[in-house]
Amino acid sequence: MQPILLTTAYFPPIEYFAAMAAGFTLSSDRVNPSVVYIEGSENYQKQSWRNRCRFFSASGPQYLTVPVVHEGGTRRIPIREIRVDYSLPWVRQHQRAIVSAYRTSAYFEYYCDELFSIMDSCPETLFGLNMSIAEFFVEKIGMPVSLRITDRYETPVQMCRDESSPWLSMPVAGDYGTDLRAVLHPKRPNDIMERLGLGKPYFQVFSPKYGFVPNLSVMDLLFNEGPSSIVFLKKIRT
Repeated sequence: MQPILLTTAYFPPIEYFAAMAAGFTLSSDRVNPSVVYIEGSENYQKQSWRNRCRFFSASGPQYLTVPVVHEGGTRRIPIREIRVDYSLPWVRQHQRAIVSAYRTSAYFEYYCDELFSIMDSCPETLFGLNMSIAEFFVEKIGMPVSLRITDRYETPVQMCRDESSPWLSMPVAGDYGTDLRAVLHPKRPNDIMERLGLGKPYFQVFSPKYGFVPNLSVMDLLFNEGPSSIVFLKKIRT
């Protein structure tokens, strides 16, 4: 399967990782990893997954947002130059919210210290913070994925015409492959999970009160399902 192109994201949604997992294949003697490009050449965009995530609290689904430095505005600043604003106590606030939401989940204690150490290291840029978080989840979920960063901005000029691909009719951005940059957005519904034949409910701490809530941050999946998370992100044929 051809590569996919994603934006950077803070504690990305489950569908983001499902898209990553779609490309890897397993055979009797080898693993062929997915190739995933992270957009590193665009300008920053507000109100997107780039600096926010959605998690499941005792009050229902909530958002966490990373504040960024706004010197002269952020609209025309390259994404890799956007700096995180540590003058605000957001790291502790986010960690307290995550602990409150997931401390009783089955696998929270297995992963929280290492995950929080990434946040406590205070990466200077939003891009650096997000890459470290993405690499953490790829490793812990056990996804054979080759994460790469774009070196130029590509505008999609054609659509996928491969009828055997789950990305049929999706935009293609040159060598970077299927372009999901505009598809994955908190304010735009998409059909990624349906295309991949996924979406099976898993246990959530507050589902007895609210019912199952789909497509939260991938931390919701990992904290609740641990090593079994991969089966909710890819159909594994045995």
